[in-house]
Amino acid sequence: YSSSYVTETSNWFRKHRTMKISCITLATLAISSSSVDSFAPGKNTNNSFRRQISQKVISSGEVETSYPAAARIINTPKFNEVCDTVGVTLTRFMDELSIQNPESRELTSLFGAVATACKAISNTVKRSQLPKSNTLGYEGAVNIQGEDQKKLDVITNDILKRALRFTGKLGVLASEEEDKPVDLAGKISEEILYDQGDMFVAVFDPLDGSSNVDAGIPTGTIIGIYEHDGECVIDFDCMPECEEDEIVCMANTLQPGDKLVAAAYCLYSSSTFFVLTLGDGTYGFTLDENLGEFILSHPKIQMPETSSIYSMNESKSWQWDEPLQKVVDGWRRGTGKSGKTFTSRYIGSMVGDVHRTLLYGGVFGYPADQSSPNGKLRLLYEGSPMSYIIEQAGGLSTTGTQRVMEIVPSDVHQRIPIVMGSKNDVQEIIDAYAEAGTK
Repeated sequence: YSSSYVTETSNWFRKHRTMKISCITLATLAISSSSVDSFAPGKNTNNSFRRQISQKVISSGEVETSYPAAARIINTPKFNEVCDTVGVTLTRFMDELSIQNPESRELTSLFGAVATACKAISNTVKRSQLPKSNTLGYEGAVNIQGEDQKKLDVITNDILKRALRFTGKLGVLASEEEDKPVDLAGKISEEILYDQGDMFVAVFDPLDGSSNVDAGIPTGTIIGIYEHDGECVIDFDCMPECEEDEIVCMANTLQPGDKLVAAAYCLYSSSTFFVLTLGDGTYGFTLDENLGEFILSHPKIQMPETSSIYSMNESKSWQWDEPLQKVVDGWRRGTGKSGKTFTSRYIGSMVGDVHRTLLYGGVFGYPADQSSPNGKLRLLYEGSPMSYIIEQAGGLSTTGTQRVMEIVPSDVHQRIPIVMGSKNDVQEIIDAYAEAGTK
């Protein structure tokens, strides 16, 4: 493609972004009454916290990205009056948040879609054990990580992707089940009304722990939201080896965790939980199935700074880095800095383990070992969003030598070692690495 062709095409898209809606049901469920006006054709909200991201893709395929410091303050709502019957719903929480923070109004519809998708996924997971559900077993395909895709992986990925698309707020999405980032803003669809206001980038793991779902183990959905920059600078010299939309998607997607606008996870377990942060604390909601609403059940979660629980796969502990081995051994013996004897609690599902760690305190980790020298968890859509949630609750998240939130992804599916949890306990691990001089 020539530069003039792309410029002409982009201008055409900007003039014709309002399109016919023929698939409105899911979008309607996702939109709260206070945010309907943000979908008005031609409306362009002046977002005071929008960051101008300067990005350039060079011919080698590497992405040079400059991130100015974020200048946004989110004030979470305070509820002086609460309904005795219902409590505070997620819808009311987001509505009042948008009233106090007009610049964040467009997130209301986006999280309405996420909540709707989580309800649908929760119901799908619960019904998966029924003989006629046809959702168990493998799809017969392999994802980009070389992992066999289960039917539920594909189904839940499609549910979340469609829910987000129909908000008209999404520019790019990246998923564990997608080989490459998917450009949504630049594609014509007669089914979706695209808003000319702010667009976002969504990164997600649609069903974390899906390998254990047949055994009834808790599973979850992880999602992170970034701002979308529709003005990425592209070096056309690399054409045709690199496709235009792929480069734009990569430039928008490969952002460090400290540029997240919001992060959330849904846990499908004894109840369905929805936990989120928008940069001013971490809040937990529980699904009331009679009402069909998420109800605020854990306002402003604050993790204990010191704990006596760790959650790691100890079968490979002899392969861990020596500093980590020494700290965990001290916890077992009660000779660590806290003087407490730790207990091991490990589910094997990141969302389940992190949720318990968030509420009770403790340390969750998936360290590097000989079979996974770069760790196992994905930075972009697992490590960064969960680290944001943990840090906003007063915890820490690290690779041992680096804060997870500061790592700029080099690839959509990049893996990292990770340890997160109670502040003092994670700091003990950081100090051990520093003392050992590990790099």
